Amino acid sequence: MRRLAPLLILAALAGCDRRPDDVPVVVSAIGSGAPRLPARAGDPLPLPAALFAASTAQGLVRFDAAGQVEPGLAERWIVIDEGRSYIFRLADAQWGDGSRVTARQVVAGLRRAIGNRRNPLRPHLSAIDEVVEMTPLVIEVRLSGPCPDLLPLFAQPELAIPGPGGGSGPFRVEQAGDAPLLRPGYDPAAADEAADAPDAAELVQIRAERAATAILRFRERRSDYVIGGTFADWPLVDMADVSPPNRRLDPARGLFGLSVARRTGFLAAPERREAVAMAIDRAALTRDFAPDWAAAETILPDPLDSIVDPARPPWLAFDLDARRAAAQQRVAQWRAANGGVAPELTIAMPEGPGASRLAARLTADLAGVGILARRVAPDTRADLRLVDEVAPYGSARWYLRMACQPCAQPIADTLARAREAGNLAERGRLLAEADAAMVRDVAFIPLAQPLRWSLVALRLREWRGNARGWHPLNHLRGGAT
Repeated sequence: MRRLAPLLILAALAGCDRRPDDVPVVVSAIGSGAPRLPARAGDPLPLPAALFAASTAQGLVRFDAAGQVEPGLAERWIVIDEGRSYIFRLADAQWGDGSRVTARQVVAGLRRAIGNRRNPLRPHLSAIDEVVEMTPLVIEVRLSGPCPDLLPLFAQPELAIPGPGGGSGPFRVEQAGDAPLLRPGYDPAAADEAADAPDAAELVQIRAERAATAILRFRERRSDYVIGGTFADWPLVDMADVSPPNRRLDPARGLFGLSVARRTGFLAAPERREAVAMAIDRAALTRDFAPDWAAAETILPDPLDSIVDPARPPWLAFDLDARRAAAQQRVAQWRAANGGVAPELTIAMPEGPGASRLAARLTADLAGVGILARRVAPDTRADLRLVDEVAPYGSARWYLRMACQPCAQPIADTLARAREAGNLAERGRLLAEADAAMVRDVAFIPLAQPLRWSLVALRLREWRGNARGWHPLNHLRGGAT
């Protein structure tokens, strides 16, 4: 209740004047830890640090406002040898100390990041055999097999490459600290740029804040942008009475659902795991939050690089009442075989008013078919665990691997063979096989697409919603490139 009180007070206050257009852009990144580069390339990055890294230490490529890959350190690239070799030509770029970026430095930075065992992208970079310097400005990435999603992976902030004096941009640090101030980086191609100091409106300040504090700051017109919102804190936006034109939902793609963490008791058999999936009213669940939050009934949102459409569970052929009747029957059979005791399940999920709302919906739906469920903390041992992840790239392998934690060993083996497939057709066949097996195994229960929201001042005219839920600071209002 203490967490909500400031928002409830603020919602009753009158609005303020619109934030001026000639001041630095203030960004609140929801998360902990000061915005700074990691101690070691490839370390896991909370959002404030990820935003800082992507802004000051870009990778070979980076994302634009629409979530598409654009040049970063590399000005162009080609793919040869049937997708087994990527050759990048570096742009004329500078590190933070003004020295020129060289291929040798970039190769060393990439090797450190890829080799870092803590890098969350490491399992998805296993196809990389080596990264080599061909000339002072040319790099080759050699692969064991085709990897059509390599560029989106290289655009992730975990593969941003720092150098002497900091990264290569698109921003430089104007003022360090817990809330660093950034300015657009120097472009060697613009001869007269060094003589001109940036306008105040071109500067960007990043703050790491809790969602409630970030929303308050935005509501008081003391910031221009809140990034990193999830379902867990979405109700706070309504409580703060933020103007609807400032609320933005991304059409994010990824996984939002329940992973079967323990296959014991009621969840030991796939038909009973399926009963849990059939009991949930996904349309009502998403409607509790936002009318345009997309529900999900399959693991894959599209075929992606599988050779067939996403595998669909057989219960999708029936309406909700029929599904719940079948689930009730399976629960009754369980109770009859277990002395009349109702099955009890624990669901691990994060804190926040949105998580409380989700937990209430899930426990009510499961109680309706005779299953007793209760919410537990995310770091607690649990039967079901909420997964809420945006896909870093558009491969069926990412979805299936993330959903397969744990799942039957034959499925894990099929995914491993897909990773090592020598051609895209074989890879697509194996991914389709794994997808169908995942549905039969019921290792993951999809609920919706990830809910990602931002609060965006009207002065940030370049902001675009996208499937990655990622918004580079140099694509908010122009300036840095």
